Amino acid sequence: MADGGRRSLSLAHRTRQPGVLTRASGRPPLLLLLHGVGSNELSMASLAGRFDPRFLVISARSPIEMGPFAFGWLNVTFTPEGPVVDRAEAQAAWTRVATFIDEAVVAYEADPARVFIVGFSQGGIIALATMLTAPEQVAGVACMSGRLLPEVLPHVVRPDRLRDKPVLIVHGVRDETLGVAYGREAFRALQRFPLALEYREFDMGHTTSDQSMDIVSDWVTAALDNTDAAPS
Repeated sequence: MADGGRRSLSLAHRTRQPGVLTRASGRPPLLLLLHGVGSNELSMASLAGRFDPRFLVISARSPIEMGPFAFGWLNVTFTPEGPVVDRAEAQAAWTRVATFIDEAVVAYEADPARVFIVGFSQGGIIALATMLTAPEQVAGVACMSGRLLPEVLPHVVRPDRLRDKPVLIVHGVRDETLGVAYGREAFRALQRFPLALEYREFDMGHTTSDQSMDIVSDWVTAALDNTDAAPS
């Protein structure tokens, strides 16, 4: 995966160039990978090879430095009542991702109608929030081991703007960081919207597995195929 630093964008990132073009325009679909809190863009970049070669894959680094090589999209405090975040910081995070998508589409000449996000943990949380607040910029989202931020709900767009947007939620039943109840609750809460929603559980903790990644990869490919089949 090559370093995308040669292009001056608002987030540091790594890229994997597409191996196959699918439209006469030559504009590749874009797959944005978002890492979890305390990690960096290299953790998700290591998964890039699992995804369809048609994608331009970009793994972005979140902006808040939390330690050496450790970054986050927003600060979070874990309490007995659950995770607590700052509303303004959360909104800034999903707004920043939407802005970065616009930048990346222009800089890499990607197809703005075929932008997908796969996020892990806090990256999945922000991926869902970006979809719910800026759906015209996102063709589909896979949230791995994340949750739905209550703070995003007042900012969700009109339901008709979300119609048939594909969303996959994946969670481990042994997740010790964000228990599986968060995945199940996100699935229940999102059922109020006209999304093309899927939910899968796996026998794992707060991590990914070969099995879960195969499911996510196949899902993203199928979602891309659906956009390729749609009229331009």
